[in-house]
Amino acid sequence: MRLRDTQKIVLPPTADMHVHLRQGEMMKLVTPSIRRGGVDTVFVMPNLQPPIRTVERALEYKSELQSIEPNVTYLMSLYFHAELTPEIVTQAAKARLAGIKVYPQGVTTNSDAGVVSLDGFDDIFEAMQQHDLVLNLHGEVVGNPAKGLTHEEAFLPTLKSIHAKFPKLRIVLEHCSTAAAIDAVRSCGPSVGATITAHHLYLTGDMSNVDPHAFCKPIPKTPEDRDALLKAATSGDSKFFFGTDSAPHPLASKSAQGKAPPAGVFTQPYATQLVLRAFEDATERGIIAESDVTQEKLEGFFNKFGRGFYKLPDNTANGPKIILERKGEKIPTSIQGEGLEVGISRSGDEVFSLRWEN
Repeated sequence: MRLRDTQKIVLPPTADMHVHLRQGEMMKLVTPSIRRGGVDTVFVMPNLQPPIRTVERALEYKSELQSIEPNVTYLMSLYFHAELTPEIVTQAAKARLAGIKVYPQGVTTNSDAGVVSLDGFDDIFEAMQQHDLVLNLHGEVVGNPAKGLTHEEAFLPTLKSIHAKFPKLRIVLEHCSTAAAIDAVRSCGPSVGATITAHHLYLTGDMSNVDPHAFCKPIPKTPEDRDALLKAATSGDSKFFFGTDSAPHPLASKSAQGKAPPAGVFTQPYATQLVLRAFEDATERGIIAESDVTQEKLEGFFNKFGRGFYKLPDNTANGPKIILERKGEKIPTSIQGEGLEVGISRSGDEVFSLRWEN
């Protein structure tokens, strides 16, 4: 598929397996933007304030989201914490929660209640394996990694160790940012998958360091790492599927002078379109071949692989479609709500326009 010359693409709805929908007024502002980005299924992150530690709170949060946008399927998760028990895992499974998310303590937004290490939690992993709950890993180490390694690369032995002990435990290495992470996921068995964001397909570390709207965790890395992600996303390998890690922050906090910006890139309203733009740019630079961007591979990365990993029914044949057409649309600077404004990544760039067809 020569994206530059393609005027229209028809796809099944995108499944976004990593979103931050926040709470309060921010939740009310960003939740309606899910479908604007062509998405009808989301895996919701639990790092609210306070974190979602109980099944009751997870279900309450789901109800809040459904009241704002009922035409989205919300896969809910719990926040992995030191007091987590096998009994809570059992309750989560009975309530049909989708996973439990690990945050390294203090590494990213609202992660202060996370864990420093995953040592000593084998009873939790065994219970999750028994009940078939997904373990979602923010794969970075706490503190300074060994010399020459990124925080993500230093975490990869932990991923491999947990997988070796619990080979049937479904594990997602979230928001991969390095070639080493791609290799590590490929080296594991079929129970290990990974999400790739839109923004890690076009950002590099030098961009993240100078643009507060490009600053996120894990920090984008080298052009070679970005290219490895692009190749994985267009490889047709079902281990790799889409998860935006779209993370809204008030524009005022992102742009505050003299303060470090909060970590997060907001892509939700143009989730599908931004990936297509990244693929288009990559084919023009020769990073991926035009033959790597096919209808089948787009459907796999955006829909089938993530839904398959989470054991959701296939909706590609009889479900609704998203229609993407070239109409000269450009990404606006922000979305705005009640006293809130959130900047959108790659504002001013031209992308496909998107509409739904039932």
